Amino acid sequence: MRLLSGSARLAGVIGWPVAHSRSPRIHGLWLQRHGIDGAYVPLPVAPENFAEVARALAKAGFAGANVTLPHKEAAFAVCDKVEDFARRARAVNTLVFGPRGIEGRNTDGYGFIANLRAHGVAPAGPVLVLGAGGAARAIVAALQEAGAEVTITNRSPERAAALAAALPPARLLPWAQRAAACSDFALLVNTTSLGMAGHERLEMGLDRAAAGMAVADIVYTPLETALLAEAAARGLRAVGGLGMLLHQAVPGFAAWFGVTPVVDDELYRIAAA
Repeated sequence: MRLLSGSARLAGVIGWPVAHSRSPRIHGLWLQRHGIDGAYVPLPVAPENFAEVARALAKAGFAGANVTLPHKEAAFAVCDKVEDFARRARAVNTLVFGPRGIEGRNTDGYGFIANLRAHGVAPAGPVLVLGAGGAARAIVAALQEAGAEVTITNRSPERAAALAAALPPARLLPWAQRAAACSDFALLVNTTSLGMAGHERLEMGLDRAAAGMAVADIVYTPLETALLAEAAARGLRAVGGLGMLLHQAVPGFAAWFGVTPVVDDELYRIAAA
């Protein structure tokens, strides 16, 4: 059993809700594997309390925190300093607390691209991205950095238009045309919460998908969403969201605990349990 000392380093994940998060399992395994004097804890924080709690954690000596739904855009506003990629995406999922205040980073884009490549999928376009929230911002920015042409569609056209304007030259597609347009894309990415356990189903038929199209879903509860199940049934390459979660955790752990961990089969098994 690993015992904490009075100088243990602390980090956690802030969300609302946060009980579904598998991040404590991921970081807990890495802490144990590397024999680090530290802990990583779930932190359920309501949206109206986010800024106050983030600043309090920094003052309480935490090394940092991950930020999950619905706080990724609010996290951007609370930072004293924001890295270039997070500034472009205007979304933060990783907070690093230090003597100069709160630094905001975004590792979602890194984790998404690393997960694609781990599944043998190149981050090449054209790509259709469903959604326009904080995760979508990071994924669109990362795909563009990789050289992919990106089109955005969202239930709220105003949010889609705002994201496209923030990340040119992203294109727009009306939500009602998402299924019919599948033949035009090499990669489909769901960044919405549709299809997540406890949320509405994602209505997205793949009967018009181009041969060889890859389908990625950042949802990881359940591990195989209805979208991924249909993709697999049609012989399309399916990329689940758990791998993105694992890979995006690597830079944060390195910043907080001073060790760069490895994503391997054991981590997948523990995170998926």
